[in-house]
Amino acid sequence: MSSTSFRHTLRRLWALDKFSYSVRVFIALTGSMALCWYQNEMGLLIPVFLGIIASALAETDDSWQGRLNALAVTLVCFSVASLAVELLFPYPLIFVFALALAAFGLTMLGALGERYGAIASATLILSVYTMIGVDQRGGEVNDFWHEPMLLVAGAAWYGLLSVLWQMLFSNQPVQQSLARLFRELGRYLELKATLFEPVRQLDIERRRLKLAQQNGRVVAALNAAKEIILHRVGDGRPGAKVSRYLKLYFLAQDIHERASSSHYPYNALAEAFFHSDVLFRCLRLLRQQGVACRLLSESIQLRQPFIYDEGFAHALEDLHASLEYLRTQNNPAWRGLLRSLRALAANLGTLDRLIKDASNPDSLADATDSSLLDRSPHTLKDVWNRLRLQMTPTSLLFRHALRLPLALSIGYGMVHLVHPTQGYWIILTTLFVCQPNYGATRRKLVQRISGTAIGLTAGWALFDLFPSPLVQAMFAVVAGVVFFVNRTTRYTLSTAAITLMVLFCFNQVGDSYGLFLPRLFDTLLGSLIAGLTVFLFLPDWQGRRLNKVLANTLTCNSIYLRQIMQQYASGKTDDLTYRLARRNAHNADAALSTTLANMLMEPGHFRKEADVGFRFLVLSHTLLSYLSGLGAHRETQLPAEVREHLIEGAAASLAASIDEIAQSLANKQPVAIQSDAEEALASNLEHMPDDMDESQRLVQTQLALIGRQLGPLRTLAAHLIKEPAEA
Repeated sequence: MSSTSFRHTLRRLWALDKFSYSVRVFIALTGSMALCWYQNEMGLLIPVFLGIIASALAETDDSWQGRLNALAVTLVCFSVASLAVELLFPYPLIFVFALALAAFGLTMLGALGERYGAIASATLILSVYTMIGVDQRGGEVNDFWHEPMLLVAGAAWYGLLSVLWQMLFSNQPVQQSLARLFRELGRYLELKATLFEPVRQLDIERRRLKLAQQNGRVVAALNAAKEIILHRVGDGRPGAKVSRYLKLYFLAQDIHERASSSHYPYNALAEAFFHSDVLFRCLRLLRQQGVACRLLSESIQLRQPFIYDEGFAHALEDLHASLEYLRTQNNPAWRGLLRSLRALAANLGTLDRLIKDASNPDSLADATDSSLLDRSPHTLKDVWNRLRLQMTPTSLLFRHALRLPLALSIGYGMVHLVHPTQGYWIILTTLFVCQPNYGATRRKLVQRISGTAIGLTAGWALFDLFPSPLVQAMFAVVAGVVFFVNRTTRYTLSTAAITLMVLFCFNQVGDSYGLFLPRLFDTLLGSLIAGLTVFLFLPDWQGRRLNKVLANTLTCNSIYLRQIMQQYASGKTDDLTYRLARRNAHNADAALSTTLANMLMEPGHFRKEADVGFRFLVLSHTLLSYLSGLGAHRETQLPAEVREHLIEGAAASLAASIDEIAQSLANKQPVAIQSDAEEALASNLEHMPDDMDESQRLVQTQLALIGRQLGPLRTLAAHLIKEPAEA
């Protein structure tokens, strides 16, 4: 391998988000292992390793100052929790009460945001690690400070490495998040291109469903990038590099709005232009733009210049040539369709320009409103309001906060009832497997049991093949790194890795063969407790709240429609209010997709409405696409005489109808299957004189498409509620 190729490979590895994470973990584990070997104190290894794991689980993205503050809070929480376990361990009744109370309080802290939720979850995990340590000593509490000190020392060691890493490479997470964002956008564009395949009777609904699911991934990437950039901006003025990344983020938002736009039903276009190449031209251009987004993603990740391929412009020229040829045919049946295709071509042209602008984001003008919404609480009043809003049985977090203490208490009771060897692994398994909903718990349960079985099998083989303690110590470090790299994406593999790490660590101070059967038994029992608790106690069946999720989706779309029409009245302004309405609409769309995915994991009786839900997802995503098409062309301010007709009349009426359906869904009230007023409005919007202004025509066409979506939405809503009202 040449030196140039080797450097390129290293650069690609360095650019991977998990690589930097694995390097930190590797340094922390290796340093601890080396120190214990050097001091000949291998008995210290297990609590130090467990402290490193807990600290890494508590880590969230932040600036180095923010990470330092979070580390201080984390260490205080770890110290208090670990010392409390040591002091209360001899008193079972007091202990289980304190455990349940701590589990409830720490779970509720998740309402304050991801950072607080991660610290709270890691604190619970470290508490169980302390129980395991006390149990290893036979329940003795002599030198009660010794185990907590080692656990917190391991946590502090990793935390300091994390702070130092953030100081040296503060912008690396921003690059990685933006690279992921443009990669997901590229995939979205490629999926969108499949809608333009000119094939009769194409299953558009299935392809739209895939597109809606991919839209959820794009929205998740947008939200993650926003939070990471927000941590760098704070309340001050962004520096040159962060300002560049901020422009790329806003550019991605514009690309997403353009990419998610729809201008006409695709089946009608395929039927009308079956013998033309115009749809192939659209398909080719979208695919090329998807490739360009993926190339941009790679450029950001590798910190290399993005060179826009000027050859992409030829695809746009070919599309305009095809449109011009169709125009010269003077086919009256194509007149309205060609207008929609011209609007589509204009949108694709703007999309092409946006991607080209990414080659030099510094030249882009600063956004008129570059503020980002910071959702984290800043005062004690904010904290109290967040917690108070969640203190209700309808809150999923509150129900989980009640369910988890019950599961942990049952696990603690089983430890004292059965007296199994290494029994506190039962509580640890329950803590990891018990999730806020049944679908996620079921998935974790299967993955946890499978991963543990694989890890134990691999450990048995590796113990015989590599009896050397030094080699096994190296395996422990590697297994720890594999666990962290895969814990969010391949949980089965990560569970197998952490099982191996535990076995190798325990083998440094004793005989790990005695752990095999207890570890498997504890995993099975802990998983069973978690599964039964989620199934029987305050279960969060997705089907029971599907109506509220659907209602929220429509409500957010209604707000988005109103914000778009305000832009047509006052002129285009990408202010925070508009961007928030757009993001909430896409977030609601993504939340519906996630809810339906979780619903498929539930028992058959509770997912009987899944088919209706997925059909609703396709319709609501189509509605959102028409709204995005309306928002994508808001550069032109409508004339005053048109505003009353379109904005205060048609658009307001459509928004009110969407709100009506949403309210009926939320309250489970009968929904009229058909509305004569909506049908008449859609028909009026579709009839446009030939001399109508093109900007007005485009707005009116999009509003007509939105109006035509309301009928199918009403039908599905009425079917879901099962009490259809008379029209």
